[in-house]
Amino acid sequence: MNLLERIRKFLNWEIAPKPDPKLLPEVYSHLKPFRLPLILTVIIMLIGTIGYVVIDDFPIFDAIYQTAITFTTVGFGEVHPLSNVGKIFTINLIIAGFAVFSSAIGILVSELNKGQIVAILKERRMLYKIVRLKKHFVVCYHNDYTIEVTEQLRKNHIPFIVIDPRPEIHEWAEEFKYPNYLQAEPHAELSMLKAHLSSAKGLIALSSSIADNIALIASVRLFEKEHFLPRPYYIISSAESMSDVEKLKKLGADTVVSPTKLTAQRVSAMAARPDMENLLEEFLYKNDNPLDMQEILVPKFSWAVLKKLKETHIRQMTNTSVIGITKKDGKFISMPKGDVLVTSECKLLVIGTQKGIESTKDLVKQRLKPKELKFV
Repeated sequence: MNLLERIRKFLNWEIAPKPDPKLLPEVYSHLKPFRLPLILTVIIMLIGTIGYVVIDDFPIFDAIYQTAITFTTVGFGEVHPLSNVGKIFTINLIIAGFAVFSSAIGILVSELNKGQIVAILKERRMLYKIVRLKKHFVVCYHNDYTIEVTEQLRKNHIPFIVIDPRPEIHEWAEEFKYPNYLQAEPHAELSMLKAHLSSAKGLIALSSSIADNIALIASVRLFEKEHFLPRPYYIISSAESMSDVEKLKKLGADTVVSPTKLTAQRVSAMAARPDMENLLEEFLYKNDNPLDMQEILVPKFSWAVLKKLKETHIRQMTNTSVIGITKKDGKFISMPKGDVLVTSECKLLVIGTQKGIESTKDLVKQRLKPKELKFV
């Protein structure tokens, strides 16, 4: 370990992660048109240096300097007096330099107009940003749903990446404020690697085509197996019909949202209870509201396993309420009483403040019975 690494370790400095060089788009292949001007520049510099040494007996360093100021037409004058032959040689050298620089500028303008080099540099810069993300969501395909979803993710400070194969994604990203995006086919393995899927929390498939969503879900589950990831991704997908919902769930989607069904449920709820119209928006969906509701998994090793709900004293210790328990077999118990047992790998539906819910998560993850229970 060298001195710099020791200093970094002592000060607890973290080196910024970098993307795999294999994922970065190649720039050098697009610089091939510039090879000819560079080669001509070297040849002319060599010919000019030899010419001044042979014709007017210049020292080698003076010959290089005279060739450089003549070739670039800066007009600094002569290092040493020139003979007539030397002056004719200098005129030809100036013309050659002007021709080379003119062609180089033409090539540069042509390549910039194509936009390939600029696009590659933008993508490389974007990949350096993406590799720093952790526990982010990969949102696939841009549409009206994507606009609304990303707006909510942004308000709740959840990092995300938008992937879409269409070239208009650059304009959409600027218009709808996508901080991270890629122009690529979402189901391709290279796209998943570029999106840093190994560190992502999950993926959201929002294509209007059921075929695209099916291909994407299958590709992500295959990606999990091939890369031996420690935990499965949480996949959310959209579907137009109920039959599509069942298909996507069987293929591996954790949650499938049907806009048609959601609209019907909302309309019927408004018709049945007009006074409850804005309840969810007011208490659960607003990002500035302290009230929140989440499901918390009770791990096998938790001290709370096989304890009665009232014995855990969750309400007293975290100021949250357990309003539902989902057993491992999928059975749901609403408004559980204090005598209900907390079983292994069940899920507690908890309502309370963000801080209280985080405290509840930490509480159920402990292996040993908390000492604080003695004072409750």
